[in-house]
Amino acid sequence: MSVIFDLDGTLVDSAPDMHAAMNRVLAAQGHAQMPLEQVRGFIGNGVPTLVRRTIASAGAAEDCYDRWHDDYMAAYAEGICETTVTYDGMIAALDDLSAAGHRLGVCTNKPQALSDALLAALGLAGRFDAVLGGDTTFGRKPDPQGLIEVARRLGGGPMIMVGDSPADAGAARSAGMPILLYTGGYRDLSVEAIAPDAAFDHWSELPALIAARL
Repeated sequence: MSVIFDLDGTLVDSAPDMHAAMNRVLAAQGHAQMPLEQVRGFIGNGVPTLVRRTIASAGAAEDCYDRWHDDYMAAYAEGICETTVTYDGMIAALDDLSAAGHRLGVCTNKPQALSDALLAALGLAGRFDAVLGGDTTFGRKPDPQGLIEVARRLGGGPMIMVGDSPADAGAARSAGMPILLYTGGYRDLSVEAIAPDAAFDHWSELPALIAARL
């Protein structure tokens, strides 16, 4: 089986570094900084959505989007892995899945270059046979085309998606894949509202959930 993971809020807790980068942009533009939980709530649908939600919340003019976007990308690239960590038990779960013969991939709304840089900084790049970012021609989740492309690169066959958000669930359903929801991520809806095929609170639970679907 091929297992395709979301990145931010699923494999890694990257919100603190994204929060720090966005606060640098806010400060440079003369706006009050925002708390972590507020910025965390803006994550999940790609950088454009993150920037637009921040602009709206700050009460800034909509025509500042391009400048804020570019400033955020530069600030985040500079500090992409200062406080980002993997979730507890995630590495062991990947080890178990690889040992069981599963092919692993990543489909994220994070831009490709930033995704590659973050995975490399965390020593995770070699664990995945395919990594696809949200600024490619395949679009962003919940559009399923990115998932479908990662599935193709992994060789086809049975597939399963592991994510933390409604966008992940929507993409998986549209691609005809089961969705396993990590409850410790950045979702803005209840587990019941997202209605995944299964949910898990700790990464140690994931290998058994996947084995049960073989």
